[in-house]
Amino acid sequence: MRLDKFLAQAGLGSRSEVKVLLKKGRVTVAGTVQRDGRFQVDKNSREVAFDGEVLSYQEFYYYLLNKPQGVVSATKDNLFKTVVQLLEDKDFRSDIFPVGRLDKNTEGLLILTNDGALGHDLTQPKKHVEKEYFAKIDGQVTAEIIRQFAAGLTLKNGEKARPGELFVEKSYESDSQSGWVSEIRVIIHEGKFHQVKRMFEAVEMYVLYLKRIRMGELALDETLELGAYRPLHLSEIEMLKKQ
Repeated sequence: MRLDKFLAQAGLGSRSEVKVLLKKGRVTVAGTVQRDGRFQVDKNSREVAFDGEVLSYQEFYYYLLNKPQGVVSATKDNLFKTVVQLLEDKDFRSDIFPVGRLDKNTEGLLILTNDGALGHDLTQPKKHVEKEYFAKIDGQVTAEIIRQFAAGLTLKNGEKARPGELFVEKSYESDSQSGWVSEIRVIIHEGKFHQVKRMFEAVEMYVLYLKRIRMGELALDETLELGAYRPLHLSEIEMLKKQ
């Protein structure tokens, strides 16, 4: 492997940024300063060092984030803070991206990775990867609404949504516009723009609060505070890849 690629994958920056570090003589291989990014090294080598610190090669990174409200699911945004900006400096990489999207005001499970193949597979409609949400709905969710979700809804713009599974956790009277709030879980098998909100709009109901709690077999780690994240365990990564 080229030395500049090794350094980039080790998290030192882009190829152009790595080139500058090499020119400054801050990289050594087996104790000798190496300035040529084309120099070949073994990716499992323990002889590459930056400022005297031995580097390890890691190609892919996977994080589980408990996304807070007010943050957008993007790598760059001119107006709002992005989910990748929640990463600490030691974990940030320019190639990390969110898998799928959560609306700015939606909380919960979001995977951050630089594994493009996995991200593609988890968001492909034909894969039918389940996504489960907890929500608070303005109004009383009835058996008829549950039936409509199960049959597949036609959204306001005429687009057809696949059948979804809707479960009512509890309903209670409140000072909301309708006088009732329903706490529900809903499972969908695709990821249309604002899908859960649009599904409820199709039955003349309004989502007050929304949180994704599961994607495929991966559940939200409830020990994570809003805005916190952790690396995915190897077993979780393998589970996602099998899906």
